[in-house]
Amino acid sequence: MLTIDRAIHDAIVDHARRDHPDEACGVVAGPIGSDRPTRFVPMLNAAMSPTFYEFDSGDLFRLYREMGDRDEDPVVVYHSHTATEAYPSRTDIDLAGEPGAHYVLVSTRDGAEVDGTAIDFRSYRIVDGEVTEEEVSVVDGYTDDTPDPTKDSH
Repeated sequence: MLTIDRAIHDAIVDHARRDHPDEACGVVAGPIGSDRPTRFVPMLNAAMSPTFYEFDSGDLFRLYREMGDRDEDPVVVYHSHTATEAYPSRTDIDLAGEPGAHYVLVSTRDGAEVDGTAIDFRSYRIVDGEVTEEEVSVVDGYTDDTPDPTKDSH
């Protein structure tokens, strides 16, 4: 399950709407091993395409160096689909290189690029080409009581 702060959820949705009709993309970093997305990092879609996203290699290199310096992991890797449902494409699956990350897809099709319109926000785990959808829990803020998905509750 992905537990995500409402402000970060809304920032991802806003980014998808702002970049429409091109796909938006970015990362939400969090403390190593926490599975808690805390630092929103919108990225430029270097492909500038409505059907494909690509992180700029220099920007991505700098982000990973920065995450290393801050003891962070890429907890969420997100992008939008502008004309299709929020489900990973074959290309998305082939490019999924972070087995520990939540892959969030936001669909801005059918008018969802307009603020106030319902938007499809879904999360997946993609490991070795296998796609598993997971529940998304949007919380108003993280507290000590917010379940940590890395801890077994039994």
